[in-house]
Amino acid sequence: MTFASAAMGLAHLVARQEQEEPLDRSLCTFQTCTPELGYVPNLGGNAFFLAVFAALLPINLFLGIRHRTWGFLVGMTGGLVLEAVGYGARIRLNSKPFDYDSFIAQIVTLTIGPAFLSAAIYLSLSRIVVVYGEGFSRLRPRTYSILFISFDFLALVLQAAGGAMAATGDPGSSTQDTGVNTMIAGLAMQVFSLLLFMGLCLDFAWSARKNRSQWDPTHAALRARGIWKAFLLVIVIATFTIFIRSVYRVVELSAGFSSELARDEPSFMILEGGMLVIACVALTAVHPGIAFKEHYGTANFRLRGGPKHKNGGVTTPES
Repeated sequence: MTFASAAMGLAHLVARQEQEEPLDRSLCTFQTCTPELGYVPNLGGNAFFLAVFAALLPINLFLGIRHRTWGFLVGMTGGLVLEAVGYGARIRLNSKPFDYDSFIAQIVTLTIGPAFLSAAIYLSLSRIVVVYGEGFSRLRPRTYSILFISFDFLALVLQAAGGAMAATGDPGSSTQDTGVNTMIAGLAMQVFSLLLFMGLCLDFAWSARKNRSQWDPTHAALRARGIWKAFLLVIVIATFTIFIRSVYRVVELSAGFSSELARDEPSFMILEGGMLVIACVALTAVHPGIAFKEHYGTANFRLRGGPKHKNGGVTTPES
């Protein structure tokens, strides 16, 4: 194994050919080196994902600024930018399959991106709770945001730290193994966070359904709109698709990048790119600014708490 191979960082996780590889990766051919991904990415499929995420970005910027949905805007914009960069890097790997920088770029961006999208969903739940009434929820709206965004941040830190350790460790070393396990822990944290989120959503939905007569009357007109019901469905779809994607990535990384699953690009296209396209398109098509309209401000909450109505609803001005 040459020094160049030892310096490849995360690329070491990809199975390589047994023969010596050139020190200068720009000199690689398919006869002398193994592609960074273990395969050459499909140009059409990756271009499609890049086009979708890139197209959704200006739409979200427009809607977010117009409706002043700042938290949602940051989450969606961050996620879409990272997804677009990641698939741009994969497109580059189609023509330059031995390019290490593009390999690292697509790993980092496509791993981190969904955490931003999850944050947008978590912030939406806080406002949904206000629309029906805090009294039906086990947690205050601000607690949902603080709790789950903290989980997101912890998952990001674990994945970044694990990637750094794997990048500096020799193949098969304890440092690299620790790095891989740390990355798995970060992805597992995302899965746990989403599971807990779905559980609390179901608990709130069940409690609110049993107490329909006590719903906050302030937002009765909002709840009667068809677009509101569509928004609730979108939150369910987006959460479920991101959850499927996160489970897939945990299994993929646990099996190793030399596994059949890691080398199966159709699985990646469906369970990674496909799931996130569904989530992002849905969250954009039924944007919270469109769903809430003039109620977006009155469905706000204060991070430091605020007065509660007797039915549990909170109506505070936009912060």
